[in-house]
Order: sequence, then structure tokens, then C-alpha cells
Amino acid sequence: MDLREKIRNVPNFPQQGIQFKDITTLLKDGKAFRTAIDLLATPYKEQNIDIVVGPEARGFAVGAPVAYVLDAGFVPIRKPGKLPAATISYQYSLEYGKDALEIHKDAIEPGSRVLIVDDLLATGGTTMATVKMVEQLGGKVVGLAFLIELTCLNGRQGLAGYDITALIQY
Repeated sequence: MDLREKIRNVPNFPQQGIQFKDITTLLKDGKAFRTAIDLLATPYKEQNIDIVVGPEARGFAVGAPVAYVLDAGFVPIRKPGKLPAATISYQYSLEYGKDALEIHKDAIEPGSRVLIVDDLLATGGTTMATVKMVEQLGGKVVGLAFLIELTCLNGRQGLAGYDITALIQY
């Protein structure tokens, strides 16, 4: 199955000049969704993953099912003010602006083996923010897994030294 055919391109969203890769068309196709989740999880099945971390919001849609397949826990990374208990925060740059993310202070046990899963690798800002918070809490980042990688934005270069899986590259 060619997963690339299941991704919708939305021009000029969320702002002029951005070619948004919409995964909702993949998510609504049960077979494509199952295939994508299985492909994201497969490289990490023998890696003894303790926790899968998924950044808000599309990272929840792909990260939680990957955690299920790997028999691991799932930890959401949220926008500021969305988590109910004590958090740590990290500010970062996006391909079209700035943002911040938070994680509960007790979300990652020191020494936990962590897989970070998200829908898209663009500039790497969201992913690096997530990596920094996981490592600050004492987690070991085993890998980074994405449905899509926008190679022209060179996000992979900023994440050198981490194992990266990307199912679709544009």
C-alpha cells in the first residue's frame, strides 16, 4: 500500500505559502491507518520501549496506537496550560513561528526507554523540544518515528545522533 496516496495536500494552510500535509485522510482509512501504525512500530518492537511520547495534537493520533502495539505507556506533550499537574516547559521554533510545549514532571521515570512519535518531521523544532524535556526528566530517547518527513526543511540534521524512522518523505 502506498501511504503517500492517503495524504491530502492543503495549500496555504495554516498560512500563505505552507503546503500542509493532512493526515486525516490516512486516519479515516482503517487499512491505511493500521499499516502506518504497524510500520511505525516495527523497527522498535525489540527495543524494550517503556514509554511512547506524542506531541499535541497529531502525535496523539499516531503515538497512542504505536504505544499499544509496543505494549508501552503513552505520555502526551501538550501546549502550555493544558496539563493538570506540575510540568516542565520548553520553547521552540516552528517552520512558521514559535511555540512552547509542556510535559508532566512525573511523566518519565529516570532510565525509561522512550520512543517519540509524531505525524511530521519538518524543521525538527517540536521534536527537539520533546527530546529535551524527555532527557531533562532522565529518559533515554531510543528513537524518533514520523509518518511524514519534509526533507527540504532539513529537520533530520538538527536531530543527528537519534535513530529516525520516517514512512513518507517529501
